[in-house]
Amino acid sequence: MDILVCVKRVPMVGGKMVLTADGADVDTRLSGFTVSPHEECAVEEAVQITERDGGSVTVLTLGPPESADQLRDMLALGAHRGVLLETDGREWGPIATAAAIVQAVGELGTTSFPLIFLGNEAADTGGYQVGVRVAHALGRPCLTGIKRLQVSGDVLRAGRDYRGAQEVFEVGLPAVVTVKEGINLPRYPSLPGRLRAKRAEITVLEPQWQADGLRKERLRVPETSAQRAQILGNGAAAVPELVRVLDELGVLPSGAHSSAAQPPAAQPSAAQPSAAQPSAAQPSAPLADARPGGDGPAA
Repeated sequence: MDILVCVKRVPMVGGKMVLTADGADVDTRLSGFTVSPHEECAVEEAVQITERDGGSVTVLTLGPPESADQLRDMLALGAHRGVLLETDGREWGPIATAAAIVQAVGELGTTSFPLIFLGNEAADTGGYQVGVRVAHALGRPCLTGIKRLQVSGDVLRAGRDYRGAQEVFEVGLPAVVTVKEGINLPRYPSLPGRLRAKRAEITVLEPQWQADGLRKERLRVPETSAQRAQILGNGAAAVPELVRVLDELGVLPSGAHSSAAQPPAAQPSAAQPSAAQPSAAQPSAPLADARPGGDGPAA
């Protein structure tokens, strides 16, 4: 079976997200790029199917010439062919992106891909639209949010989790499937795989850009509450403050705060004998004679 997997080049943001001066894009000058996690799992799923049943995996992406790096990353995981829909760097909306993929499928041969994988949503825009639009344009059934998959001949059985229940679908091929992260654990690329991907030839197509009626005004980074660490004290002196914090968080049982806040009574130490026991330096008073008739101190 020949499988097509559509992936997207997204910024690798590990810290604070910074916008450009006009607020229209994410500033990626100091960040790298990667593939959306859902789509990486889709590539792994396609590779596992072809390893088991035979066939090939083609990975396709739409983006600037630098997107070939992400295609080579997927080739290193076991994909066999890379296709780049090269753009001039401008942003493509979901309608234009789906149209470009459908056009590429026609040029590459619709009968060659009975199964098309996409990520459930992109890691940067989270639009959830491209997979459904591609399926609609091709006249194929579309299964979304899939986390379990089984291919048997021309029948596809897929499952997903929805509100605490498991939904199972069974459709005939050809079909379009959007995959969620967690369907599998993507493998690490091997050294031979990296070398093979470095030498692989990338097929380049140039789709025609089209406006899809959507216009982005600006981006806004949500405000987050500042987090800081506070030192409560050192050693045993920090215990009352620690108890107070735990009591504010509601993790202590009722009444534990007042009892824990009171220091325990001091215990007499060995160096300071209590008044109830005579010390070795002060001899005890003479004992009275307990014998019958005895009225003087014991000898």
